[in-house]
Amino acid sequence: MKKHIFVLYTGGTIGMSAGSKGLVPDTALVGKALAPFAARCDFDWHVCNPLIDSSAVTLLNWRNWLAILKDKIPQYDGVLVLHGTDTLAYTANIFALSLKGLNKPVVLTGAQWPFNSENSDAPLNLATAVAALERPDLKDVMLAFNGKLFPAVGSSKLSTESAAAFDNAHFGASGMWSEEGGWEKVCLSEKTVEPFAVQEINPEANIECYTLIPGIMADTIARNIVHDTADAVILQTYGHGNAPDTPSLIEAVRTFTEQGKLLLNISQVPQGCVAAVYAQGSALCEAGAVSGGKCNLETAVALLTLAVSRQADVTWLKSQLHCLHLI
Repeated sequence: MKKHIFVLYTGGTIGMSAGSKGLVPDTALVGKALAPFAARCDFDWHVCNPLIDSSAVTLLNWRNWLAILKDKIPQYDGVLVLHGTDTLAYTANIFALSLKGLNKPVVLTGAQWPFNSENSDAPLNLATAVAALERPDLKDVMLAFNGKLFPAVGSSKLSTESAAAFDNAHFGASGMWSEEGGWEKVCLSEKTVEPFAVQEINPEANIECYTLIPGIMADTIARNIVHDTADAVILQTYGHGNAPDTPSLIEAVRTFTEQGKLLLNISQVPQGCVAAVYAQGSALCEAGAVSGGKCNLETAVALLTLAVSRQADVTWLKSQLHCLHLI
């Protein structure tokens, strides 16, 4: 029986064509990109107006796309999201955390080179995504790229030059696919049965991120946090969540969190895990920072965006980190 798939086309390199100032989003992709799979699936397209370069994505885009998915997911066997690669992992994480009770696949993909360009990676990425959408055991938000399927949570873009543009440092690939051999090494997580629901995004949520660098940066960050109007802050620290024992930084974190605001401590290391292994990291915990464990930047942004949108507290944030197997 043919699958009925909803396609959300947001823009991105996969459908771009040459313009006077470089590649620009184009609607020409519609009708031809998925034609090779017409015997296996029926596709209904929603083309966003305007199509965007994913570097321009906003919280309002996320809110609007989630509203579309809330309406369409119950009507279809699965969803294919075509998206630019620059912020694909951010959107995948937002969708993974916002779409609760999924009992069908939502697969995101894009391309490093336009569909019509020579030696484009788009056909393989689309074929991988469609093969994933056909799996009856896939009931989650996933990212399909270069013959691999990745869980959305923890995924990141790591190359602008290779077709192997994405990886998931902590959780790895959930499966590998090729036209010749089909699926190999598939490992999908079990889902908790719950009613389908979509958490809305507050487009005014203000999440700020500070990255520590050796030198005077700790004092600079401390001053910024003290006077910050952000709703929540991500602090990218060293190694296991370590930071200089700068009194002004620790006091700034304490002042910020005592207002009831969330500050999430994540590691700069791609396969880093924040834990109070060293005294340097313990001081941040004692000041109110939440240890993000294996949380990467894309997942941290999604978590705090949803936390601010639902006016959640530290207890909710820590429970989410546990549920996502990040701590």
